[in-house]
Amino acid sequence: MRFTKASDLVPAGLVTAVALYLLIRGLYGELPPLPTFAGAPLLVLAVVEAVFGYALRGRIRRTSTGKPLQPLTAARALALAKASSLLGAIMLGAWLAVLAYVVPESDRVEAARADIPSAAIGAVCAAVLIGAALWLESCCRTPDDPDDQRARGADPAG
Repeated sequence: MRFTKASDLVPAGLVTAVALYLLIRGLYGELPPLPTFAGAPLLVLAVVEAVFGYALRGRIRRTSTGKPLQPLTAARALALAKASSLLGAIMLGAWLAVLAYVVPESDRVEAARADIPSAAIGAVCAAVLIGAALWLESCCRTPDDPDDQRARGADPAG
């Protein structure tokens, strides 16, 4: 399995941003106001993943005193990290689409001005989730990972 790259996440975020921006342009007047902390669940997930990554890292590298990590647990953590980074990219695109619409409209529309903090908090929380997911993914690398050896300049074959 290869590790997540920006080229995996950027297209998902861009497609979401464009599609949602076009949708918001047509339907903004019919939408309810955004809750200020609508993006906060993404931050909660990011904190959980960061803590989980920190705990896994020591067990994978066998520097902590806990039991060695079962391979299935590492695989599940990696799947969670990959799914969360993709979710974060999609949500970042969504919140940036909202911001792209409400910031220019905030001079004329009071509701748009009120939605700016929600969209900004959501975008920050989504970006933090991406970072935490990529951190969790990097914590799942084993010390003898061929990608790590290539990064250090060693030949993984021998």
